[in-house]
Amino acid sequence: MNWTLEVVIVPVSDIDRAKDFYSNKVGFDLDFDTEIGDEIRLVQLTPPGSGCSIVIGKGGVPKMEPGSIHGLQLVVPDIRKAHAELVERGVEVSEVQVLGTNPRPVPDPLDNVGFCFFSDPDGNGWAVQQISTRP
Repeated sequence: MNWTLEVVIVPVSDIDRAKDFYSNKVGFDLDFDTEIGDEIRLVQLTPPGSGCSIVIGKGGVPKMEPGSIHGLQLVVPDIRKAHAELVERGVEVSEVQVLGTNPRPVPDPLDNVGFCFFSDPDGNGWAVQQISTRP
């Protein structure tokens, strides 16, 4: 049996601001933006190539403190290119950093250990890691 993680709720204070950040700055695909009356609004966004989406909204999601999620992680095949895209789109992102050492030889020295970090406007924290090959 496969168990797949498909959705992560990201708590935000301003849905439109977060939608703009994730779709226009980070580059996530907007899957849907649905309103059900005045009390429920759900917005689903998916990183390109990902099987897992994020949902932001009100009413149809658990109440959580905006900015309280940390450690969300995206994986890319080229951290330098990903970093450049985020900078170009206006995201405040850390420089590429090497964290740790590889346990085995890899084609690119940044594989597994190359990271950069950013936060959304509410302070939800994201890491971006390079993995271009897997054993």
